[in-house]
Amino acid sequence: MIKLVLVGHTNVGKTSLLRTLTRDVGFGEVSHRPSTTRHVEGARLSVDGDPLLELYDTPGLEDAIALLDYLERLDRPGERLDGPARLERFLAGSEARQRFEQEAKVLRQLLQSDAGLYVIDAREPVLAKYRDELHVLASCGKPLLPVLNFVASANQRESAWREALARLGLHALVKFDSVAPPEDGERRLYENLALLMEDRRPALERLIADQQAQRGVRRQSANRLIAELLIDCAAGRRSVANQASEQAIEALRQAVRRREQKCVDALLRLYAFRSGDAAASDLPLLDGRWGDDLFNPETLKQLGVRVGGGVAAGAAAGAGIDILVGGVTLGAAALLGAIAGGAVQTARNYGGRLMGKLKGQRELSVDDAVLRLLALRQRQLLAALDARGHAALEAIRISAGDEQAWRSGKLPEALRKARAHPQWSRMNPGAKIDQAERQEQIESLAKHLSVAP
Repeated sequence: MIKLVLVGHTNVGKTSLLRTLTRDVGFGEVSHRPSTTRHVEGARLSVDGDPLLELYDTPGLEDAIALLDYLERLDRPGERLDGPARLERFLAGSEARQRFEQEAKVLRQLLQSDAGLYVIDAREPVLAKYRDELHVLASCGKPLLPVLNFVASANQRESAWREALARLGLHALVKFDSVAPPEDGERRLYENLALLMEDRRPALERLIADQQAQRGVRRQSANRLIAELLIDCAAGRRSVANQASEQAIEALRQAVRRREQKCVDALLRLYAFRSGDAAASDLPLLDGRWGDDLFNPETLKQLGVRVGGGVAAGAAAGAGIDILVGGVTLGAAALLGAIAGGAVQTARNYGGRLMGKLKGQRELSVDDAVLRLLALRQRQLLAALDARGHAALEAIRISAGDEQAWRSGKLPEALRKARAHPQWSRMNPGAKIDQAERQEQIESLAKHLSVAP
């Protein structure tokens, strides 16, 4: 098993990086205060039950300038100790337990590890203390891979750091923003480690393959969760008397809101984020603006969704029956005949609903515009989660992508079919969510979501 230690100055994001690599938002303490980590903490990554990598977080190096000066005076007359031998003498002395206690913890762990990640806050200028840190760490005789953190920041100094590291003989480095990691960030990090540790390449390649496979599985599962949400809402129904329409519309709206929040919660769990990192009531829409009410027409307009006949089809005109029978309008006589004769399975599947229509009831369903909005919001949330590091502390803020396929044009066939099957919706009484045809349409819609722009 490979032992890898994260080292560097105080408050450069070592714990943040480890949270992102382990997908554990609860690991350690992430804070803007310096010296948050005061002791060594560890985590383990396994594949199919086989432990492949141990990661260790360490306190920040606080006074490398003084430590380097102290180390250079440890050689006795006539001695020329190499780096590890000099460090062993230092660690056995009293200064390692007093003045340089934090630095000693770091050096002990690096000496016991196979390699180190030297984490750099790329926003910081290249100062003498950082050069001295690298000289001290190099004394351990272990491979060091510099990691440029926070490179997504507008004020990062990547070029200056590259030049400084090259002067110190460190030409291999990796960019990895722990708050907004690049899609291939982990792969590049482990590939660069493999260049420094050729004998450990098989284990690192196995880890890379497993993490890429997990990423694909997460995306598939996420698209299926969104597909289930859309199917449930497309098949959602409320049958009401005319005088109760307003109350029924609001009840349907609340059901949709709750169902969307359930999807949001499931996506956050799938990506191992905190429950408060996003909520359906305040999902970001355009340019970092936070969304208004899901059913506010202005919200639809902001996302470029074409608003049709309202947020509940049939609420104004009482035409919900057209959806029930696939768009074919039936007169009263035809309805009675269908119920009496059981034509095309109407009596079995829709008899009670058709009788309600004859008695003056209306059937409410979720408008296409709201289905489009739900799809856009969830797809944007998914994109944000896919690009979010587990060290991020701020709530999710994203901007709209190129989602024209969901703003206009025909909705996927699976949603049209769901309109005719209210028993597919979890929001309806007597839902039959284990039906094979429902599962088939969910899988079809999930596949559509995975390839749609």
